[in-house]
Amino acid sequence: MSSFAPRCGVLHAERTPLDLVAAAHGTPLYVYSRGAIEHHYGELVSALSAVEHLVCYSVKANPTGAVLRLLAERGSGCDVVSGGELARALRAGFPPDRIVFSGVGKTEDEIAAALEARILCLNVESEPELRAVSRVATARGLVAPVALRVNPDIAAGSHAYVETGKAGDKFGVPWEDAPRLYRLARGLPGLLPRGVDLHLGSQILRAEPYALAAARVAELVGALRADGFGIDLVDLGGGLGISCGEEPPLTAPRYAAAVLPAVAGLGARLIVEPGRFVVGRGGVLLTRVLYLKDVPGRRYVVVDAAMNDLIRPALYGAWHPILPVRPRPGRTACCDVVGPVCESGDFLGRDRELPPLREGDLLAVLDAGAYGSSMASNYNSRLRPAEVLVEGDRHGLVRRRETLDDLLRLEVE
Repeated sequence: MSSFAPRCGVLHAERTPLDLVAAAHGTPLYVYSRGAIEHHYGELVSALSAVEHLVCYSVKANPTGAVLRLLAERGSGCDVVSGGELARALRAGFPPDRIVFSGVGKTEDEIAAALEARILCLNVESEPELRAVSRVATARGLVAPVALRVNPDIAAGSHAYVETGKAGDKFGVPWEDAPRLYRLARGLPGLLPRGVDLHLGSQILRAEPYALAAARVAELVGALRADGFGIDLVDLGGGLGISCGEEPPLTAPRYAAAVLPAVAGLGARLIVEPGRFVVGRGGVLLTRVLYLKDVPGRRYVVVDAAMNDLIRPALYGAWHPILPVRPRPGRTACCDVVGPVCESGDFLGRDRELPPLREGDLLAVLDAGAYGSSMASNYNSRLRPAEVLVEGDRHGLVRRRETLDDLLRLEVE
């Protein structure tokens, strides 16, 4: 579903013209569609309805409070990877028993905060972390529900930076070491081993790696239960990609068809941790053309958004569609859309066929709802963008634009 489409020659978010939103709040500006986010969440819930399940939205994809609140209201759980994300999730209204805590480097303070909040499960990624959770739990007289994140050594076929399920990756415990570590967990005080967890990576567009991972997890659950473990949670992680360019999307029904045959008979609660799938297509980054710069063999469209606002093209070579909000008639030209940051890697799109542009024109960078604002920075001492949520023909500010006072307020003179 795309909630960003032209109406009467103007690109809209749902029923709201994007140029109207930009005029009210300035640029660069993130704009989210409530309808799109709710739709994509609902697609996954519906596809998994044949089994008991919990969709735990991956907060790192987009931690804006308004996005978290609307998903909490829809019944979503969430997956957090830091104490800050845990605080955001609780503030947004996620019940603790719908929160899982992942991540390879949890501090003891973060572990304590999770246990004191009584979250559903800690996904543990190493033997030293297992011992740390035991230490923290026993010091507080608590029992920590844990799942071991196992590394299934499956290549997901995405970018090397976001693959997390191959042997040698920093994530999880080696598959062959899992039985020993579960037995260790059973013997350590303050631990309740109740789940198996894995995560293959991000921006995965093929169903086959998920089918293979689900089958491997089902085999491990069977072996653990035969060894006396009461495994009642199976967490398959997230990573469902959205289409880029001509690639076909991984739909919720295709994903469900891949994983459900292996896990449906386990009698365990299935947990999935989507991020980009839920919010990626639900957001755009609006930016204005500052200058048109022609050099031999190249036209640069210099805009007021930059790699500090949306780093994915520079970091991963990610491809985001770029459209004029009010396209002008005429022949297209091949352009590089670049920002003001002093880096040659500061681009939002290269070799894009765009219609005629003028200074001041408004462009929309699509599919920017995930890992856009959440990865934004103050590089070059630039101010991070404002964020707006659209619902039908209404829109409202959900995060104000940073000011120079915000930029400087943490410095000690």
